[in-house]
Amino acid sequence: MIDMFPACARTADLVINAKDDQLGARTPCEHMTVAALLSHIGDVSTAFTDAASKRSGVLTDVLPEIGEHLVSDWRTVYPDRLTALAGAWEVPAAWEGSTRAASLNFGGERCGLVTLTEVVVHGWDLARATGQPYSVGESVLDAVHSHLTWLVQQGPDESLFKKPVPVPDDAPLLDRVIGLTGRDPGWSA
Repeated sequence: MIDMFPACARTADLVINAKDDQLGARTPCEHMTVAALLSHIGDVSTAFTDAASKRSGVLTDVLPEIGEHLVSDWRTVYPDRLTALAGAWEVPAAWEGSTRAASLNFGGERCGLVTLTEVVVHGWDLARATGQPYSVGESVLDAVHSHLTWLVQQGPDESLFKKPVPVPDDAPLLDRVIGLTGRDPGWSA
């Protein structure tokens, strides 16, 4: 089990502090504006909370739609969803057995790692797009780095991430994590 509360809390802070005039801005996610990224974070939080609870929900059988469909009170709703997400993955049973999210079947442990990766990478995306600082603990980054390294070794899957970009071995761990997703760690708005 991995404690997701710090990463979820950090991403929740970024959501709360995103400014209305930034909603149309571009992000490191090629086809997403800040509004679309915020909406995606909200949807992913719901999907993976249901997955942790082994509960069938709207987003367990379909991919979250990418688009600028923010709920009206997104600064409250999305952080609450991130808190619920962390709480759902605090239960040991979430990491066991099998589950389903975004139309995919996963083992509990793999799903937990996918969840953590989504929170960290999209947290970084949001921070970069809105000019906010971003950091998470070393143990979280170690887990995400190991997971992404494993994914890359499975072969290319452009539906998840682009081809990794080269990042020096002595670069900060967060930069190496971001490079594994095909993003430029030096990206800025």
